[in-house]
Amino acid sequence: MAKNYQHIRKPEWLKTDLKTNKSYTGLKKLMREKRLNTVCEEARCPNIHECWSERQTATFMILGNVCTRGCRFCAVATGRPSELDWGEPERVAESVEMMGLKHAVITAVARDDLNDGGAAVFAETVRAIRRKNPGCTIEILPSDMKGDYESLYTLMNSKPDIFNHNIETVRRLTKRVRAIATYERSLKLLERVKEIAPNTPTKSSIMVGLGETKDEIIEAMDDLRAHNVDIMTIGQYLQPTKKHLNIERYYHPDEFEELKQIALEKGFSHCESGPLVRSSYHADEQVNAASKQNRIKYMKGIEEQEQEKVF
Repeated sequence: MAKNYQHIRKPEWLKTDLKTNKSYTGLKKLMREKRLNTVCEEARCPNIHECWSERQTATFMILGNVCTRGCRFCAVATGRPSELDWGEPERVAESVEMMGLKHAVITAVARDDLNDGGAAVFAETVRAIRRKNPGCTIEILPSDMKGDYESLYTLMNSKPDIFNHNIETVRRLTKRVRAIATYERSLKLLERVKEIAPNTPTKSSIMVGLGETKDEIIEAMDDLRAHNVDIMTIGQYLQPTKKHLNIERYYHPDEFEELKQIALEKGFSHCESGPLVRSSYHADEQVNAASKQNRIKYMKGIEEQEQEKVF
């Protein structure tokens, strides 16, 4: 039986320094003025002070702050969402411009109450950022939209620089950890993105500490690679409240490093793996690494074609 999180002492490597400087407080004020939500705050990300202080990247959560799903690991509120706010895309774009971000991550609560899962607002947010910030790379992190591929086309037509969708955990634990979403549907969604936009890097993430085995983690890596996923992130699950899933165990930093090396050996172009790693952690570095890898693959393909012509 899993122990309650209150009875497991948090290890030293999970303690973080709070960098509450002017950059951080200014960004927090900006978010409130623009009436914007961030997954950094709603999901209680442990890296919020680091990322917001450096202003390299930020993760905006659109479509409100109430999710239609009740995943047992997530701190975001569950319930009936509010009406769509079509002014939100422009406010996000303005905030990205004011912050001078190099990389913007756009995620959202699951909106199963909408026919397109919110894809139209997602796409407009990407386009609004492009208009005001042509030099900023954009990553989108949507829900599975219940497998509606027409909505996926709407998203991909906005031409994001990177597509991120998290499987969250290993196959065996999916039903216990996630609500509505399925392991296979998430994999299929990631694969379909590559069919629509072959050169767009794809990315996925899992949490550890929920009772998975090392073999199951490796199986998840193989499943992601089999569906052409380029980037993987691996982080420690941290129980938000007593009502959420208990922590089975804490992984040591050395274990995370080992998992990273395994992932890279399996062909991922980039892997962030560590106790405090979250899906958007160092996201700007990930998209650059994936783009470089794609360019290498492209040039290798050209060389092979040229060699075939010779023979």
